[in-house]
Amino acid sequence: MHIAEQDRYREVAVSAALAAGQLLRRHFGRPQQIEHKGEIDLVTALDREAEALIAARIRAVFPEHAILAEEGTASEGGGNAAHRWLVDPLDGTTNYAHGYPVFAVSVAYERAGRVVLGVVYDPLREELFLGEAGRGATLNGAPLRVSATRRLGDSLLATGFPYDRTQFPAALRLWNALAYRAQALRRGGSAALDLCYVAAGRCDGYWERHVRPWDLAAGALIVAEAGGRVTDFRGEPLDLYAGEAVASNGWIHAELLTALAEAER
Repeated sequence: MHIAEQDRYREVAVSAALAAGQLLRRHFGRPQQIEHKGEIDLVTALDREAEALIAARIRAVFPEHAILAEEGTASEGGGNAAHRWLVDPLDGTTNYAHGYPVFAVSVAYERAGRVVLGVVYDPLREELFLGEAGRGATLNGAPLRVSATRRLGDSLLATGFPYDRTQFPAALRLWNALAYRAQALRRGGSAALDLCYVAAGRCDGYWERHVRPWDLAAGALIVAEAGGRVTDFRGEPLDLYAGEAVASNGWIHAELLTALAEAER
């Protein structure tokens, strides 16, 4: 990708994420119009409004590109799936609906099956995480680097739970096992922020199953560009569409994978 072209993609992704984040921040803490997609899977009117805003900004510049977004925006861009945007307009909807201040906007650009640009914006903390393939990762323009923690026992780990309660027993087995192996665990409610916190060295590792491509795309690239490692549960290269991810600073990755595998036996 030429530099001028890459700059154009970055400008669209950043401006869309910032605009959606500002919309979410303006309405945060107010009563929300809430619907249920599942027993515990929520969607608010702001999810849809933010998604429409992001999609409109992308289409204004790249009308031929495909868009895959959480709340149903699906544009095949005239069949040009070689250019796809993966959008989560509000990662942390349950938090947002309850007034819990942990949520983010996630926008990623996938070219020929490879994510080459990722933006995650936390509007309450005004933190903009950015990753570009081969160009590193930044937080508000400052370079990001994963932690140097070498042992799982010294690590702070993050994870999430599935929306399908029939999957809770398996998720809780992993939680219980890692609670004894790691220094501490966190469940913040936003996969995108969990991944960015690994990239920033605030957490040392992350694992989760039953996650969607728009949950992972931007954050996974940001981790990799910050010097970390992102795989599936077997240590194979991450497949965004397979529904699982393990991310770390790299140093603890093998130990984390082993602990997860042992917990599933």
